[in-house]
Amino acid sequence: MPTMPVGGLVPQAADDAADVIVRNAKIYTGDPGRPQAEAIAIRDGVITVVGDDSDVAPHIGAATKVVDALGRRMIPGLNDSHLHVIRGGLNYVLELRWDGVPTLRQGLAMLREQAARTPKGQWVRVVGGWSAEQFAERRLPTVAELNAAAPDTPVFVLHLYQSAVLNRAALKAAGYTKDTPDPKGGQIVRGRDGEPTGMLLAAPSALILYSTLARAPGLEGEDKKTSTRHFLRELNRFGLTSAIDAAGGFQNFPDNYSTVVELAKAGQLSLRIAYHLFPQTPGQEIDDLARWIEMARPEDGDEWLRLNGAGENLIWAAADFENFTQPRPELARDYEAEFEKAVRLLMENGWGFRLHATYDETIRRDLAVFEKLAAEGLFPAGNRWLFDHAETASRDSLDRIAALGGAMSVQNRLSFQGEAFVRRYGSGAAADAPPVRAMLDRGLTVGAGTDATRVSSYNPWVALHWLVSGRTVGDLTIRPPHNRVDRETALAMFTEAGAALTGEADVKGVLRPGCFGDLAILSEDYFTVPEQDIPHIEALLTVTGGRIVYAVGEYEGLDEELPPVSPAWSPVAHFGGYQATPGTGLNGARQAELLGQAVAESEQHRQWRARRGLTPETASTVFDPCFVL
Repeated sequence: MPTMPVGGLVPQAADDAADVIVRNAKIYTGDPGRPQAEAIAIRDGVITVVGDDSDVAPHIGAATKVVDALGRRMIPGLNDSHLHVIRGGLNYVLELRWDGVPTLRQGLAMLREQAARTPKGQWVRVVGGWSAEQFAERRLPTVAELNAAAPDTPVFVLHLYQSAVLNRAALKAAGYTKDTPDPKGGQIVRGRDGEPTGMLLAAPSALILYSTLARAPGLEGEDKKTSTRHFLRELNRFGLTSAIDAAGGFQNFPDNYSTVVELAKAGQLSLRIAYHLFPQTPGQEIDDLARWIEMARPEDGDEWLRLNGAGENLIWAAADFENFTQPRPELARDYEAEFEKAVRLLMENGWGFRLHATYDETIRRDLAVFEKLAAEGLFPAGNRWLFDHAETASRDSLDRIAALGGAMSVQNRLSFQGEAFVRRYGSGAAADAPPVRAMLDRGLTVGAGTDATRVSSYNPWVALHWLVSGRTVGDLTIRPPHNRVDRETALAMFTEAGAALTGEADVKGVLRPGCFGDLAILSEDYFTVPEQDIPHIEALLTVTGGRIVYAVGEYEGLDEELPPVSPAWSPVAHFGGYQATPGTGLNGARQAELLGQAVAESEQHRQWRARRGLTPETASTVFDPCFVL
């Protein structure tokens, strides 16, 4: 493994030599005992020293990899507390990502190019991570545009939890005809002749969208491993070193978990994963939970792959769908009886859980069940539990959650769905969606995440920008200052809080001796970059457990080698993943300030050269014929 040559730091014979040392950094540690530092040493995957160059110098051995951060900002590795990483990895190389694409025109050009290289029998699929509001055109592609871009190749374009657009070839491949009935909670839009037009609507259930996507061919064998490894590398690109997998629809246990299990056994995970188990079949949820309880226990595994509990659904009848273009769904009046059975079973067997709940109406009903069990002494029984999403949670519900020892996990779904939420519920409701500040004020642990990949992008800096600014990807401000957080708090929600949600707060989320060696050197200083440029931050170097898992720029070549993307026609092989765009740049005052600094540095350099006889002692007269009288 190559290392960066750093003058003045000489290897010393030492029994406790570090495996990796990063020095010359602006380190934000997250540790109140030492919030700032300049250097860090890691041995056997664990931090041994946090300090300055003189502190780490004695730990440099002949085999130590020494990395010069070149004065850049370094932070603890990010932890997405709600990411569908297992499902996303199994499909990553098959998907054309519109994450970060600024115009629909560019997106359609990418689609057209990809259709030309996609072999017969395969689909072009655009699956989440984008919103029509991010495009300059502010609209979805039309069916006619998809047909023109790919007349013979099936194309499926998913837009949030709201809809999907299919071309003519995709309708045929999916088997949708005039006689296909609408599924429960979904709509196949039809023309005057009764034939499907190519639009599918979640009304309000997104199952019609997911079940259609499931008809496309998937990956097999080694390609699943390669796809997952490249997805994890893509997450490392943004400084992610951990994620909590929230399970989800069409993610069966143990079948769909086998790929990450095999990678973990081979030591090939570059991201730490704590996973959940989600009953897939309505009416069979209690049986599935009982079967899993016999197979495993929360915290089984190790620091790379561990079980964290059940959820994000426990029973399907309690799931409230979050298509904000549709009215809030009315759930069954009597779901509590079956829901109570599920919660009671988990509590009696030492299983925590996370629970999808978008609306306060659902949260209140669920809390009533928890309070009933608490009165019996069965809840929470020492188990970790949390609500996910909670866009319309009330203050009263938050008080009840706090009283029951619960926690929260919020995601930036409204970065992508904010405009739809405002149109349905108004700007007043949107200002508190979700009530992040009220959660924190009650002392609740509040983890932050993305809910990628079906709606939000997996880029955590888009989510951090949303927490700090309250703005959508379409540049609409929906959360006012009283419901935003400062940059340090937002970062803690993406580091320390995520560790607390998996019971790992003592070893993860901060940079201090004894904690995991998980960190990221950033392309820009998160704490000083203009707010509008936070989404453009990426990692230049990411370390997970003392392994350099991502490296670009000056650090290129220091990371671990991956196998080539397979299949060769994969959209990722040609376009990559997130489509990075440049930041908006400096404002005029800051630009002038930097120009002044450059002029001063130039004069200092001239004086340095003059003292060494390399240039005349006095500055030369500038001659410009334009100023000759």
